[in-house]
Amino acid sequence: MSFKDNLLKKININNTSNKVISSIGPPDSERKTDKSTMRRLLEMSPYTLHKKRDLDLYIKGNPEEKGEILVLDNELAIYNTTADDVALRKSPTIKEMISIRNAIKILNDSDVVISKKEESVKTIQKECIGLLDLSFNESDLEEIKKEGSASMENAYADGVIESLSLFGELLGFRSPPKAFKMRHCEIIGDLTKKESGEIMFGPIVIYSLAYNTLMLIDKPVGMFNKEKMEYFKQVVKGNQEASKEGDEVFQYLKEAVIEKCL
Repeated sequence: MSFKDNLLKKININNTSNKVISSIGPPDSERKTDKSTMRRLLEMSPYTLHKKRDLDLYIKGNPEEKGEILVLDNELAIYNTTADDVALRKSPTIKEMISIRNAIKILNDSDVVISKKEESVKTIQKECIGLLDLSFNESDLEEIKKEGSASMENAYADGVIESLSLFGELLGFRSPPKAFKMRHCEIIGDLTKKESGEIMFGPIVIYSLAYNTLMLIDKPVGMFNKEKMEYFKQVVKGNQEASKEGDEVFQYLKEAVIEKCL
């Protein structure tokens, strides 16, 4: 796989993980964990599916040996034990429940559980990303820049957004807070919070889906600063000149990644 493909896969892993985490409810909640999305995440992991009784067990390593096992249910518990032991604890037969020793295991699994819920999702997320080769050089960045510029020239919005998301991932850019969201625009930027509580957003990349225009504000904008917020809104509307526009934005992003990572 190319660096670009691996980076896109990393973005997909992160998005999939976040979707699962957002579906997990608090203790005693009736909310159901999004198991279908978790299954997609596990398919990108080093864990393989094994059916045991009525359980979907995702096992890392040899299924006949003791190791890490995730049970795909609302709890998303990861166990460090054998598949047979997990089956006993999670789906015991009546015969098994008669044994006092087994009953203790069934009632208390803290001796073998490594993690549950969000923590388990983050563990799988990390292991998925660990399988990817994310090393890159300047030529990889130049390829992303060229593809973004070509997409702009052809008014191919999906291609522009893909290139921006790749650069954004490398730079740690995030989606805009509510005050910076604008209709028909794809916006990403660096997000920080001052001690006063003011959110600072920027540098800001703004791609207008309606007009196929790409703009950059290269300095952070504070959401409590009315003058700078008005400047941001006017740039989006095309009434104020941005710091950089068009292909210059992709060049700026490429150079920012080089400065940060290479």
